[in-house]
Amino acid sequence: MSITTVIISIVFILNTALILTIIFLERRNVNSIWTWALVLTLLPVVGFLLYIIFGRNLSRSKLFRWDKESYELVKKVVSNQINQLNDHSYKMEDPVISKYRDFILMNLSHSASLLTENNQVTVYTKGADKFDSLLSDIKQAKSHIHILYYIIRDDELGNKIADALASKAKEGVEVRLLYDDLGSRRLSKTFIEKVKSAGGEIEAFFPSRIPFINLTLNFRNHRKLVVIDGETGYIGGFNVGDEYLGLNQRFGYWRDTHLKIKGEAVNHIQTRFIQDWNQASKKEITIKEYLYPFTKQYGKFGIQIVSSGPDSQLEQIKKAYIKMILKAKKYVYIQTPYFIPDESLLDALKIACFSGLDVRIMIPNKPDHPFVYWATYSNIGELLKIGAKIYIYDNGFLHCKTIVADDEIASIGTANIDVRSFRLNFEVNAFLYSSKDVKPLTEIFHEDMKHSRELTKEDYNKRSLKIRFKESVSRLLSPIL
Repeated sequence: MSITTVIISIVFILNTALILTIIFLERRNVNSIWTWALVLTLLPVVGFLLYIIFGRNLSRSKLFRWDKESYELVKKVVSNQINQLNDHSYKMEDPVISKYRDFILMNLSHSASLLTENNQVTVYTKGADKFDSLLSDIKQAKSHIHILYYIIRDDELGNKIADALASKAKEGVEVRLLYDDLGSRRLSKTFIEKVKSAGGEIEAFFPSRIPFINLTLNFRNHRKLVVIDGETGYIGGFNVGDEYLGLNQRFGYWRDTHLKIKGEAVNHIQTRFIQDWNQASKKEITIKEYLYPFTKQYGKFGIQIVSSGPDSQLEQIKKAYIKMILKAKKYVYIQTPYFIPDESLLDALKIACFSGLDVRIMIPNKPDHPFVYWATYSNIGELLKIGAKIYIYDNGFLHCKTIVADDEIASIGTANIDVRSFRLNFEVNAFLYSSKDVKPLTEIFHEDMKHSRELTKEDYNKRSLKIRFKESVSRLLSPIL
């Protein structure tokens, strides 16, 4: 038997073993199983390497741990709110929120997402406004500044924030900056040292332990969170960089949505940051009172902070999206840069269309990831045929991840409508409930429609054979994009 025959036999056995492992031992989505089986069959050696980097399952990993005392406290508080919602003894400040008791209970039960109502929310749709506010709040910080972004650029905006953080660290304010190692891969040592030398702490999420090799490459922290003094929180779609101010010629004006929150919901943004920080850093943050200061009265805006990630198979944010769509009675408006839903979410939207709801989906007019864009185009075609209205945003690049329904409930955060956000990325969204404060988000959607063109069935059916081919290939790959 020749060496070549032996090598081929070994590769075949290993490849077959891996395929069987994926099918029988890893509890994956069926579409993902078949896609990986196809890749491994057609590309035996290359497919194996791709799987090691992009296909591993983290759902059995215990990445985010609580100390026993904190865990028991959280468990007790969550249990108490669940019991109060079940026996209807929880008194809601805004009567309209009671309409979503089952939705709130679902988020609470499977994501430990406590409902808070003492909140005030400011909505930002322009990068300049959001970052002006953030820099102002950083300069006024007295106790601590916690920042987490998927992307931090080493450019003018990035260095403005680094300079502000360094200045506050020199004043004695606790500064902690966490960034994703892949998303912020171009961050320079000079940038990092600027914060560290001033006394601030800076860490990377899932960094490469071996040069040029990162076995956690496929699992990224896509969250964007800021907590200042435990009183002010930021959550939404903007990363840090000049392009998010509309200064990138390729994308032009950058349309995104971000929230500034004051009130009790900031406690839960704080908790999310602490868990992420403790996973990345050896200098763990312990739960102390100054991190959760007493909150004064801000308003009656109901909020739940919902997290999801590859460490869990629950797909919490996806399920919340589905529940939100199925709860709607009048309309569902969606803005997303990528629209690659799995069958369950696509079916929920189809049910909404068949039920006579006004379903509108807005996507960008240009791709930042070509395969993802053409898979998006393929999926919107299905909904277009059954009555959904599709809008192509023409005023730059649309990056916001927003869902609004019935003037009463909305979601804003970091999770796109795609498999990567639902199963592979660490994401976080704010779910909002209000009888009056959600309506402005609907008005923002209507304003964006003025800068969009509606895609009709006639226009969609006229697409070229080249585009149809791109759609077909991209849709085939969509379970692993």
